[in-house]
Amino acid sequence: MARKGRVQTNLEYSLARGVLGFFRVLPLPFAIKCGRVIARFGFWFPKLRRVGEHNLKLAFPDLSDHERSVLLRGSFANLGRLLAIFSRFTATRGESLKSLIACEGLEQLEAATREQRGVILFTGHVGAWELSSFALSLFDHPLSFLVRRLDNPKIEAMVDRARTSCGNRTIDKISAAREMLGILREGGTLGILVDLNTLDREAIFVDFFGIPAATTFIVAKLALRTGAAVLPVFAPWDEARQRFVLKIDGPLHIERTGDEAVDVHRLTQQYTRVVEDYIRRYPEQWLWIHRRWKTRPDGEAEIY
Repeated sequence: MARKGRVQTNLEYSLARGVLGFFRVLPLPFAIKCGRVIARFGFWFPKLRRVGEHNLKLAFPDLSDHERSVLLRGSFANLGRLLAIFSRFTATRGESLKSLIACEGLEQLEAATREQRGVILFTGHVGAWELSSFALSLFDHPLSFLVRRLDNPKIEAMVDRARTSCGNRTIDKISAAREMLGILREGGTLGILVDLNTLDREAIFVDFFGIPAATTFIVAKLALRTGAAVLPVFAPWDEARQRFVLKIDGPLHIERTGDEAVDVHRLTQQYTRVVEDYIRRYPEQWLWIHRRWKTRPDGEAEIY
C-alpha cells in the first residue's frame, strides 16, 4: 500500500486525537450517550448502509425491513459507545472503566491457565470487542493479541499505546506464526478475532448464518498443534444493567481424528457457531457494515 504523505498523516492523526480527547474530557456515562448519538449519523452514509442492509437480509431474512433498520441503527450506536470507551483506555490506566464492567467466567480462564498448555481466547466484533482484551488486563490477566497495523503510523502508535497501557501486548498479524506458537508453548494467553472476511490463502469456508464464509483457520491450527485450550470471550453491553459484561465461556471440546484438515474444519466451524450465537443474542451490537461474505468459493457469484 502506498505510504501516506506527511500532511495527510498529520491531519488524520490530529483528527483522531481530537475526537478521542473530546470523549475523554466528558463524564463517562455522558460520553457513552454522546458517542451513541453521534455514531448513528453513520446510518446516512449510503455505502455503509447498503452493506449493512444486505448483510442483515442474508442473516435475518424473516425480519421486516423496519426491524432490520432498527438493528442497523443500533450497530452504529454500538460503534459510538465503543469509541467513548476506547478513549478511556489511557486515562488513569483504565481504572475508571472497572465500575462499568461486570466480569463473568474469569474462573474459566484461571482454570485453563493453570494447566500451562497455553490458552487461545477468541472473540468477534460484538459489543465492545476492544474492551474484551483490555478488561482482562484490568482484571490482572494480560494477554498478547493479534492486530492489523493501521496505515497511519501516528494513529497506530496512539492506538497501540492505549491497547497496551495495562500490560497487554499486540502482535502484527503479518508473519506472526512463530511468535504465536512461542507464546502458547510457553503457556501464555493469545487473543484472536475470528469473524472478519479472510483472504483465500488464510481461510477455509464454514457456515455463518447458513452461508459459506471465508474464515480464519489459525485458531484451529494453533490449538491442534500445541494442545492449547480454546475459550470464547465477549464484552456485550447490557442495557438493563448499564454495564459491559465480560463473558468468558468454558473451553471448546476439541476432537482429534488424525486428519488435520477434517479437525481444522470442524473446530473452525465450532468457534464460528459460537460467534454466530453471540450475534443472535446481541444482534444490534455486531459490525454489520463489514463485508463478511465478500470472499466466495470458486465459481460462486459475488454477494456485494
